[in-house]
Amino acid sequence: MKKSLVATAVVGALGLTSSAYSAEIFNKDGTSFDVYGNLQFAFWSLQQDDGSGDIDSSNEFGDNGSTIGFKGEHAVADDLTAYFKFEFESDADEIKTGNGLDTGDQAYFGLKGNFGDGRVGSWDALIDDWVQDPVSNNEFFDVSDSNSAIQGISGLTTSGDTSTDREGDKLQYISPEFNGFRFAAGFQFKGSSEAENISDSDKAAFFGGAEYTTGPVRVAFVYDSLDNYDGDVTGRQNLDVDGNVAGSYDAGDQFGISVQYSVNNDLRLAVKVEQYNSGDDDFVADESRYALGARYDYGRGDIYGTYQFVDVGDTQFSNLAGGAVDGSDETFNELVVGTTYEITPALYTFVEGAYYDREDDLGDGIAVGAAYLF
Repeated sequence: MKKSLVATAVVGALGLTSSAYSAEIFNKDGTSFDVYGNLQFAFWSLQQDDGSGDIDSSNEFGDNGSTIGFKGEHAVADDLTAYFKFEFESDADEIKTGNGLDTGDQAYFGLKGNFGDGRVGSWDALIDDWVQDPVSNNEFFDVSDSNSAIQGISGLTTSGDTSTDREGDKLQYISPEFNGFRFAAGFQFKGSSEAENISDSDKAAFFGGAEYTTGPVRVAFVYDSLDNYDGDVTGRQNLDVDGNVAGSYDAGDQFGISVQYSVNNDLRLAVKVEQYNSGDDDFVADESRYALGARYDYGRGDIYGTYQFVDVGDTQFSNLAGGAVDGSDETFNELVVGTTYEITPALYTFVEGAYYDREDDLGDGIAVGAAYLF
């Protein structure tokens, strides 16, 4: 689940603009500063592992990604603007006993102008923004993606391991648009002394993509080298085919293509092909994904859904819960459907359901919730 980001997926789900839901604190002489955010609560019922290997129904009321953010910009010249964004999250359902704004979300600054847009800091992976989100970027559930191949308790890195960082330490450039075409290129840098670097040397992993828009059609391609995940896996939970924890690992690479088509102002369709090529399938399998998504604006909200076919290759261990632990290929049919309803322009509710086709219905569930944008 992605727990939609304020002023992006949450606002976008209702076809609204983020500027309508931010408080302008200062705007003078080309310098502006805004505060924005949301409160999100939800109740969900899921089929989850109870910690002993048994799959049971689990019910919970909780925070669904409440966020507060700060953004600003300064006009350096007629064609050059400096800008920043700083976002934080908290468990708003238990804010009294929690740690306040205890989780960072995005933090970056940059320059934009006729030359394009260059930034440095921490934000979503490019393949997330350009390939995965157009097909499925919902309120609570989402279909799986190939990021799980290197993240999480069954991926290359463990859930408690700082090397799961896909968003931080990045430098990115996005070109201006040329007749509908633009490209992006960047690096994620990990110094040799950083705790999340799983090798003993400096690393700069390349990622990049291209996007073309013509009329109602938008096509995007993204590639990520995943070089920061090549390294020594000794001491991690990953085992080779003989059951030994040892050795170095080639993480492989990741790429995807998405196509969006706006049928009209109310209906948008999207398809995705996403591939993770493992560098060493003794540890993690190849993964292929083919997805179709649709979103319809009925006036007071959206009705949306995504179907995805997942093909996991042959490996000793799977990076998908309930997957190919016996070394055989596995396929899954995933389905997420939902709807939102606008109570006021700043307050909406949602209902979502998900089916993941895993053993013992792992991950299947339903969620209802609400979000207030400010």
